[in-house]
Amino acid sequence: MTENLAAHVAEGLRRMPKTLSSMYFYDEVGSQLFQQIMALPEYYPTRAEYSIFEAQSAALVAALNPPEASGPFSLVELGAGDGLKTKLLLRALLATDQAFTYIPVDISPSAVAGLMASLQQELPSLHVEPLVADYGTALATLATLPGRKAVLFLGSNIGNFDPVGRAGFLAQLAAPLGPADRLLLGFDLQKDPRRIRAAYDDAQGVTAAFNRNLLTRLNRELGADFALDRWQHYADYEPLTGAMRSFLVSTEAQTVCIEALGQAFEFAAWELIHTENSYKFTQPQIAELAAAAEMRVVATFTDVATDFADVVLAR
Repeated sequence: MTENLAAHVAEGLRRMPKTLSSMYFYDEVGSQLFQQIMALPEYYPTRAEYSIFEAQSAALVAALNPPEASGPFSLVELGAGDGLKTKLLLRALLATDQAFTYIPVDISPSAVAGLMASLQQELPSLHVEPLVADYGTALATLATLPGRKAVLFLGSNIGNFDPVGRAGFLAQLAAPLGPADRLLLGFDLQKDPRRIRAAYDDAQGVTAAFNRNLLTRLNRELGADFALDRWQHYADYEPLTGAMRSFLVSTEAQTVCIEALGQAFEFAAWELIHTENSYKFTQPQIAELAAAAEMRVVATFTDVATDFADVVLAR
């Protein structure tokens, strides 16, 4: 993992503008901070999606099980995190007496360990095969699984990709799926731009700490010397494109040395490092995205306020 991180940082900080991937947010501290973010009053996505699972789990189970489906299947969740919403679906599935294996995938070992501990306590009869891996490894594993598959990619994680990356990733997700397989994607829908921006720049500063923790990780794992008091969190939303972007801003001209790379990087005053996308969607855009990956929309589930949509796709 450290080698991958070092290669990514070397490549990202040579770009103009400089970039670092949000996939590296989730060390142990980052995972804990994100749990705090999900409970913030400004951060509506988790509550909205949870309400969908809470009110419509039986319908979601039905949509993931087409009439022609039979036999045991694998329920694969990419970016499982704490499994808060998924546990509602798992309980509904267990109540049907279907034979299935839950395969939670997350890049954070601590997140997977925490999820496993809670599942053993709350759902002891559940058959679980966890996987600590990035998306690339998970996609390769998905292609090798025998039998029917239902794949979950919740929390609007699909919005973390730019348009080109999103299309490519969805095509990779679709490739190993057969006619009876299903893909459940979470999409944060477009809404009041002010609400969206506030969700990524909360008044308590938890999101700012989450963003800056990426620099703390680089200091710890790569021997970098980022001075956190010289960096600010900045979030910006562009309603025309649905692009919510997060940045780290250098508040002064500075040089950062990274021991693991044997390199120094120059930053101008107010220069940005782009750290995250979180695109917001309309329902026609979702249908177009599915069609481009040779998939179709089977069912769409929204919360009462239509802030969020969980969409079931099939080949």
